[in-house]
Amino acid sequence: MRKTINYRLTLAEKEILKTKKVNQKLLQDYAPDEIATLLEASSQRARELNALREFQSIPSLGINFAEELINQGYYTLEQLKGRSAVELFDAFEQHCGTWADPCVEDSYRLLVHYIENRDDNKRWWHFTAERKAYRERYGFSTNRPQKPWYQSEKYPKMNNYQRD
Repeated sequence: MRKTINYRLTLAEKEILKTKKVNQKLLQDYAPDEIATLLEASSQRARELNALREFQSIPSLGINFAEELINQGYYTLEQLKGRSAVELFDAFEQHCGTWADPCVEDSYRLLVHYIENRDDNKRWWHFTAERKAYRERYGFSTNRPQKPWYQSEKYPKMNNYQRD
């Protein structure tokens, strides 16, 4: 089954699609440059839309996770290639200024696994045991933020990553 991509289009972008009689679900069938032309989007917006598609193409990773990667300055899987899940997760927590729910680390582990193996059969929860074993052995960084995600005003939905 093909995953539906959430682009979080603006009202103006939705109106353009409506005028052109293009269903939003069909956007994933278009090339990035075609989406930019179709939506009359800036190159930056086209880059964001392409990143949303690329990141959400990974099974069980949703729009919030994809948007957070973009917020950290990532737009392609290629940019993340060679990075470890621990490195990415630690950078995420530093970026947020809070420690994150453990399932977020599992999602980073899935992300890295997917980049390295292009394995569509794994989901974020398949990495829970691996994360627990790693943290039992190595713990967390000494500069890990002290404040939990659920007390964050900046990221109120951090623990609600949309997943399949």
